[in-house]
Amino acid sequence: MADCLFCKIATGTIPCTEVHADDDFLAFRDIDPKAPTHILVIPRRHVAGLAELKEGDADLANGLLSTAVQVAATEGLVEKGYRFVINQGTHGGQSVGHLHLHILGGRQMEWPPG
Repeated sequence: MADCLFCKIATGTIPCTEVHADDDFLAFRDIDPKAPTHILVIPRRHVAGLAELKEGDADLANGLLSTAVQVAATEGLVEKGYRFVINQGTHGGQSVGHLHLHILGGRQMEWPPG
């Protein structure tokens, strides 16, 4: 989508601090981190959010999680732990209309989130 912020990041039109890239997914550091490690993982293909995943998107969903697990390990978060967050829609806190997974780590996470 021409006006999607994350599509522009995925194509390199807007720069990011990349931590992982492959043909299907991109992971980059959040510009407004909520934890010492805060990385976003996005599919390169535009999908507006979780609710827009279709029956044939199981590989995309699996790839998103697998990529996030790999990035968390690369970042050294496995031993002490980390949190994955996927927001859906305005009430769910989704601020960019492109499916993305937040990896948060490097400190004790609170529950419920503060």
